[in-house]
Amino acid sequence: MSLARSIMAHDVSWLQGLSGLFVKPARLQIAALCVRPGEVETEVLLVSTRDTGRMILPKGWPEKNKKAYETAVIEAYEEAGVVGRSDPRAMGSFRAFKGLASGLKIRTKVLVFKLQFEKQLNKFPEVGQRKCVWAPVSEAIEMADETGLKRFLRRHRAEIG
Repeated sequence: MSLARSIMAHDVSWLQGLSGLFVKPARLQIAALCVRPGEVETEVLLVSTRDTGRMILPKGWPEKNKKAYETAVIEAYEEAGVVGRSDPRAMGSFRAFKGLASGLKIRTKVLVFKLQFEKQLNKFPEVGQRKCVWAPVSEAIEMADETGLKRFLRRHRAEIG
């Protein structure tokens, strides 16, 4: 190997190692996939974001001293007034972006927990701040405004019901 080729190979590996310092890991969010029986197929709950009105799953940052599935139950209640039982095991995850008040968007990994609907309350912390829509899974896939969520719903359609 020539000296120039050896230096180039060394420089590339050095640069690749350095690039790892600038790539931020995805932040974790916890989502509730709220499901209930529908007339034709299982229905899924989508909620609008407060700022742009995009349709997403109820989700948020992990709660301190709470198990992930407990956080999913809290998010479903806070954002949509939904009460139900969550499976303690995640169904899976997808990638998304979280918009911050500053306008910055950060990459997130969203861990999804299936929550069996029991009831929906009229009074809850974010009432009036979000639109809540129950839709058959096939329609929810089209309504979802996150590419990762659309893929997740398609991939897990059989598990959803």
